[in-house]
Amino acid sequence: MSTDQFLIESAWNDRELLKDQETRAAICRVVDHLDKGTLRVASPDGETWITHEWIKKAVILYFPIRRMEVTEVGPFEFHDKIPLKRDYAKAGVRVVPHAIARYGSFIAEGVILMPSYVNIGSYIDSGTMVDTWATVGSCAQIGKNCHISGGVGIGGVLEPVQASPVIIEDNSFLGSRCIVVEGVRVGREAVLGANVVLTASTRIIDVSQEKPVEYKGYIPPRSVVIPGSLPKTFPAGVYHVPCALIIGSRKPSTDLKTSLNQALREYDVPV
Repeated sequence: MSTDQFLIESAWNDRELLKDQETRAAICRVVDHLDKGTLRVASPDGETWITHEWIKKAVILYFPIRRMEVTEVGPFEFHDKIPLKRDYAKAGVRVVPHAIARYGSFIAEGVILMPSYVNIGSYIDSGTMVDTWATVGSCAQIGKNCHISGGVGIGGVLEPVQASPVIIEDNSFLGSRCIVVEGVRVGREAVLGANVVLTASTRIIDVSQEKPVEYKGYIPPRSVVIPGSLPKTFPAGVYHVPCALIIGSRKPSTDLKTSLNQALREYDVPV
C-alpha cells in the first residue's frame, strides 16, 4: 500500500483526519493524477476490469476539503467546489463551446468534446467523440475511438465505493439518447442503437441464434443492440417492460472507421 493510499484509507475511516495537511495533500495528489491520466478509477486486467476503491474514496473525500469558488468564463459564472479542466490545446483535445469538463477527469489526445459534460474521475481515451448534450458521469471509463452520440447518458458512480463504474470499451458506438448506468460494461466494438437503456437489472437477450442467451450488466464485444420489451405480470395485469436485444454482430470484414453507422444500417436500426 502506498503512502497516499494509506492516508486516504485512514481518512475514510476517520474523517477528523481530513483536517491533517498531509492527508489533504494526498487526496489532492490522487485527483491530480486522475486529471493527468496517470491513475484511473478502474483499469483493464485481461478480459476483466479492476475497480480501485481507494481512488474512488479519494474523489469522494476531495469534496469536503474544497471550498466553494466562483469561476468566470466570459459572461458565464459558475459557483462550485471543483475547478474546470484546463490546457486543452496542450493536451491535443478539441473542445467546442459549451463543453464542460471538471478537473480530475482525464481526456486523452485526439478526443473531441462537442457541447457536453464530463464529470470528475472519468477517463476518456484517445480518438473518442463525445457528441452534443452527452453526459459522461463520474468515474466512467470510455475507451479509444468510441462515438458517444447526441444526448447519451453515461451514468456516474461514486458510492458505494465497491461498485464498478460504467465501462465503454474501445471502438464502441452508442446511438442517440442511449442510457448506460449502474456499472454496465459495453464490450469492445459493440454498437447500441438509438434509445437503448442499460441498467444493472436490464435483461440483455441475444436473439440472433435459434435459442436466446441472456446477459445482465454486460454487452459482449461486437454486439449490435436495439431496445426491446418483455411481458411481465403485475397485480393490475400484464404489461411490457424494457429490455435490450442483441440482434447480430458487427462484421469483422467491415473497416472499423466506417462500420459504426453501417453496422446499424445493415440491420435497419436507427442511429
